[in-house]
Amino acid sequence: MKERIVRWIKNYFEENGKGCNAVIGISGGKDSSVCAALLVEALGKDRVIGVLMPQGNQHDIDVSHELVNFLGIKHFVVNIGDTCESLVKAISESGIAQESLRTNKVYYSNTPARVRMTVLYGISALYNGRVANTCNKSEDYVGYSTKFGDSAGDFSPLSDLLVKEVKALGYELGLPKKFIEKAPEDGLSGKTDEDNLGFTYAVLDKYIETGEIDDPEVKEKIDRMHRANLHKISPMPMFRK
Repeated sequence: MKERIVRWIKNYFEENGKGCNAVIGISGGKDSSVCAALLVEALGKDRVIGVLMPQGNQHDIDVSHELVNFLGIKHFVVNIGDTCESLVKAISESGIAQESLRTNKVYYSNTPARVRMTVLYGISALYNGRVANTCNKSEDYVGYSTKFGDSAGDFSPLSDLLVKEVKALGYELGLPKKFIEKAPEDGLSGKTDEDNLGFTYAVLDKYIETGEIDDPEVKEKIDRMHRANLHKISPMPMFRK
């Protein structure tokens, strides 16, 4: 699988940007770590640019620094905290209360992801780049991503791989365990992704792969999330004359 994905990345750049650089957001989690390692394998470290984008103070930003240093790639740090705050203030000038924005879960959780994608495309424009999407199949299945945020990108090496496959790929690439097994978290609530979802990725992976699941309530929740979030991975509906 590793060799197939590496060839796919090479072919993508041959056809969609020969000589271009790959630009990738680095969170320190398994998806961005594995994706970045694949890019280095396919293109060489000199053509991979990592972007670290904490929102204010990020307690685990050191892991992101360790990852880019381990891979030996060029990287930039862009703190999006002030930008997110400026957006709240700008929107509130239209008459919407700032507290309404701060307490609205949809706005508060999705805006940083969209700001980060704006940063990635800005750097991509400056460095002749193509932006890597780092989502995996498990997260996409239940919509655990932000539309026009982390679900965006120019190419996606991992979106047909389950979480367990992404982890196996990380070990195959020779990444240290800390980059592969680090519990993913949203960076806002202090909870892990699995806490927020209400089920483990192991349960989700098995259900996607085999249709088997022990808890009927969890099955219903996964099915409901999948139906509600299909719009995130489907082409935009378009009126046709």
